[in-house]
Amino acid sequence: MKSNTIRIGTRRSALAVAQANLVADALKKAGNGLSAELVLKQTEGDRILDKPLLEFGGKGVFVTEFEQALLRGEIDFAVHSAKDLPMELEEGLGIVAVLERGDPRDVLVTPALSDLSGKKEIIIGTSSLRRKIQIEEIGAAIWPGALVRCENLRGNVQTRLSKLMEGSYDGILLAAAGLKRLGLWEDSRYHYHCFDCETFIPAGGQGILAVEGRLDSGLEAVVKSIEDEEARMCLSLERKILRHLNAGCHEPIGVYSRLGDGDMEVLGISRRGEEIKRIHLWGGIWELDRLAQLAADGLA
Repeated sequence: MKSNTIRIGTRRSALAVAQANLVADALKKAGNGLSAELVLKQTEGDRILDKPLLEFGGKGVFVTEFEQALLRGEIDFAVHSAKDLPMELEEGLGIVAVLERGDPRDVLVTPALSDLSGKKEIIIGTSSLRRKIQIEEIGAAIWPGALVRCENLRGNVQTRLSKLMEGSYDGILLAAAGLKRLGLWEDSRYHYHCFDCETFIPAGGQGILAVEGRLDSGLEAVVKSIEDEEARMCLSLERKILRHLNAGCHEPIGVYSRLGDGDMEVLGISRRGEEIKRIHLWGGIWELDRLAQLAADGLA
């Protein structure tokens, strides 16, 4: 940390900057007399947009540059969408704070004036295998008689929305949290169909912002005030399940947990081979390790 300024690393996209500013604002509201500045970086995942992530490194392509900057002392923290974090972080680094979870749902976005009824084929833009298996599974109920086909779509939210409006896709799948953080939730150009988390299971960590930092920096107390215990518990459980499954972005796996009345509820979906498996479990918050193992066993 230089003087009283916290240096927060983030990607250059409008969503990444908005999310980093949420962390900066939370730190400012904590009233510890610190200010924050953003350090913008372009990652390999931002540079290569014509290939699915699984073809050139998986989730780590959004994180590596920031981890190296943390280890070199160029930044104090990095802000990530928790669902983009790989299972294994660089040695000496960890998730030092977790903010309150935003909207975890997935959203089907279509142009506001479009009418897809009667179409024989519906083209959906997504690069997520998790989203692909779920929209293909429930597409028959949304568009009776139509074949649902997914085509690769990457890039920032604005790029994806532009391709939708250009007619490249009939609909695209996005995260509700990102649309809300960008102020696009009330945009009349689009129609949003939100799926509940039981019908369309989110990615592990979806809607959660994770702050990564050095474990020996002495700055843990700086971010402790913005920590949300419930979001931390859910993220920890979801990552335990994914770790048991050795899951990256190479397999279609969704897992989501929420706290209610002292118990933890866990929903999951996976496909290995041609078989789709779903789980819906409950367990006490004192037995998250056992619950994670049960969930992973049910999805394996």
